[in-house]
Amino acid sequence: MKNSYRNLLLLMFAALAVTSCKMNAEDNKEKEEKTEEEIVQNNNPVFPGWYADPEGIVFDDKYWIFPTYSAPYEEQVFLDAFSSKDLVNWEKHERIIDTAEVKWANRAMWAPAIIKKDNDYFLFFGANDIQSDEELGGIGVAKASSPAGPYKDHLGKPLIGKFHNGAQPIDQFVFEDDGEYYMFYGGWQHCNVAKLNDDFTGFKTFEDGETFKEVTPEGYVEGPFMFKRDGKYYFMWSEGGWTGPDYSVAYAIADSPTGPFKRIGTILQQDPEIANGAGHHSVIKTPGKDDYYIVYHRRPGGETARDSRMTCIDRMYFDENGYIKSVVITHEGVKPNPINK
Repeated sequence: MKNSYRNLLLLMFAALAVTSCKMNAEDNKEKEEKTEEEIVQNNNPVFPGWYADPEGIVFDDKYWIFPTYSAPYEEQVFLDAFSSKDLVNWEKHERIIDTAEVKWANRAMWAPAIIKKDNDYFLFFGANDIQSDEELGGIGVAKASSPAGPYKDHLGKPLIGKFHNGAQPIDQFVFEDDGEYYMFYGGWQHCNVAKLNDDFTGFKTFEDGETFKEVTPEGYVEGPFMFKRDGKYYFMWSEGGWTGPDYSVAYAIADSPTGPFKRIGTILQQDPEIANGAGHHSVIKTPGKDDYYIVYHRRPGGETARDSRMTCIDRMYFDENGYIKSVVITHEGVKPNPINK
């Protein structure tokens, strides 16, 4: 009798132990799933700190983002870069260039653009926020043998230091097409396009004799960007005020890199439940795939300071006719997407 009772107790303890182990395993699994979910929830912003005007691009087997360090103009005197193998985990490359290297620049270094030509990387940037032709500043260019720099001033002076067609010389983007390098740029609601010469020290003229050709679409304010898909040229820009809730991105589609560009509609704007003032963007395409991502800045809820801007990434999709669908901005951001070489 005693042995039977003892055996029963042992069986009960064994059953409790198994149940406890099972419950602990399930708890651990749930914790792991929650941890993974929390990681996904934290993908926007893509890296910490106040950063704006992001230029996203792919070099070899890495994604890169070159943003503005968002701060008062007197502190905005350098540029950082970030690289990633999967769009989710980012490595910071500090001070790839600063105003100590660019002697003519002293403040407001912003909105970088970058392109690779042969074995060199050319970084274009705005500096000094000039308000007239009498001031020193505008769009500069620097050169390096690696996307992470260090970059050296290519000219020792601005590449564009004057106003043409009313466009403030800021927010440049360089687009290569059939061996020609087109620079789109301009603030103050005017956009110009120009063709860079072979060594990026100046510009060629168009067939009609113009050097700086105005291509301003309806609603344009600043931040031009272009990509090519299925033989069509997608031209994009920012509208509204960069410090306000109406900041947004619109686009046009053309048969030529110089237009004409007829506005189709807005594809990126704020969602008050997520963030405000979504704009000044670029687009990344994963090599070998039809996966497109919009890289942009926005102001988190509750933030009102001018420079409180963070860089985010969300998916960008097209409909069956090739039009860009409205982008859904998220806290989750994007899933890992390594580049397959």
